[in-house]
Amino acid sequence: MAPLATMGMLALAGGAGAVARSLVDWGLEAAGRLPGGGHFPVSTMAVNVSGAFLAGAVAGALATGALSPSLGSAASVGFLGAFTTFSTWMVQIVDLWEGGERRSALLHLLGSLAAGVTAAALGLMLVVSLGVAPLGSQP
Repeated sequence: MAPLATMGMLALAGGAGAVARSLVDWGLEAAGRLPGGGHFPVSTMAVNVSGAFLAGAVAGALATGALSPSLGSAASVGFLGAFTTFSTWMVQIVDLWEGGERRSALLHLLGSLAAGVTAAALGLMLVVSLGVAPLGSQP
């Protein structure tokens, strides 16, 4: 695929990922409110863990040849790069810690890390174990 077409595909996928991220934020906003006025960043954890699962699935699809490198880049770098958020995760942990919500900060850090690594492994194993056929191949 030509570099300009690849960049266009990355931009479109990134835009879709950003919109999807915003929809998750809006949908889960109330879920993060804790009794007593605290807040836990549920939406950030949700997008990062689900994004890790999808990244694992994309990696599996690339490894089995079910997905072309250009579509893999669009999915992982474009869509998932905009959908997931490392920097927001880090800032939220610092904010929780500095706000005295130490348990929430540690839960967000360690819970996201453990769930994300597990989700990525599951996504990869699922796609590889299903033996997903390359796109466009005949059954």
